[in-house]
Amino acid sequence: MKNETVKEYNLKDKFIAIFWLLVLTFLWGLTFPIQKLVLNEEISPFLYNAIRFWIATFLSALVFGKSDWIRGTVLGVVMAIAYATQTWGLTITTSTKSGFITSLYIVIVPFFSYIIELEKVRKLQVLGFLGALIGMYLLSGGISGYNFGDFLTTICGIMYALHVVLITKFSRQVNEYSLLTPQFFTVALLNTLFNVFYHGNGNKWSFSVTAIFVATFTAITATIVAIIIQAKYQKVVGSNVSALIFVGEPLFAMVLSVLILKEHLTNSQIVGGLLMVASIILGVLNISERQDGWIFAKKKQE
Repeated sequence: MKNETVKEYNLKDKFIAIFWLLVLTFLWGLTFPIQKLVLNEEISPFLYNAIRFWIATFLSALVFGKSDWIRGTVLGVVMAIAYATQTWGLTITTSTKSGFITSLYIVIVPFFSYIIELEKVRKLQVLGFLGALIGMYLLSGGISGYNFGDFLTTICGIMYALHVVLITKFSRQVNEYSLLTPQFFTVALLNTLFNVFYHGNGNKWSFSVTAIFVATFTAITATIVAIIIQAKYQKVVGSNVSALIFVGEPLFAMVLSVLILKEHLTNSQIVGGLLMVASIILGVLNISERQDGWIFAKKKQE
């Protein structure tokens, strides 16, 4: 692609990227228990998403300049489906289970990464993805009682894997800030439309002050700041390494769910958490290597 350039990053750049991507996983993990508290108040999940992303749209439009509406809208459609299915599913399933099923996108990323970017998975990364899959299963306590909320969250995982790879690709083509406003606008608009057809308990347009507060908090931290970090640093280490770093998301979701929601852990969940930590380490071990597969793919496209 004409606007896409190959750039080499040094080891310092990659360690900085890893640090910020880990910060990102903490912000995402924090959203599970906090949003669970709000959604228990029976606010429509689509209205909640709409409020969150209208706030993000306004703030990003205020702060950042020119937008890329084509790429941003594509990202927005994928993200809208991901967030809508995740938030809706969270009203039906548990916070820990939602965190696990959503995190399955981590093992789906390599498939999209190969199809879209021709980026191959390395040997240590294969071990990392296998360890992450087993660890996430143990962390969740299994997936017995798979329900409609879990199905919705599975769709979210697939869409989020696609979103991760598309962000890496698009941020290599254009300035990352140009992807924000149109992406958030699309998510806000679609969730507003989804809410028109949503049939939930009570008034689907009602919301509390607490919901506004949490929506504002997540709009700033887990939306604007998170997407900036993704767009700025995923391209430094690649989609596959980023996905293994994102294994930290369900870990943070687990710890924060225990602290905030008072959920309890079993021995198998602790073992699962340790396996996931090992998976992150395996993913990071390759950062000193050149992204030869990605560079070859780009040269082939040119």
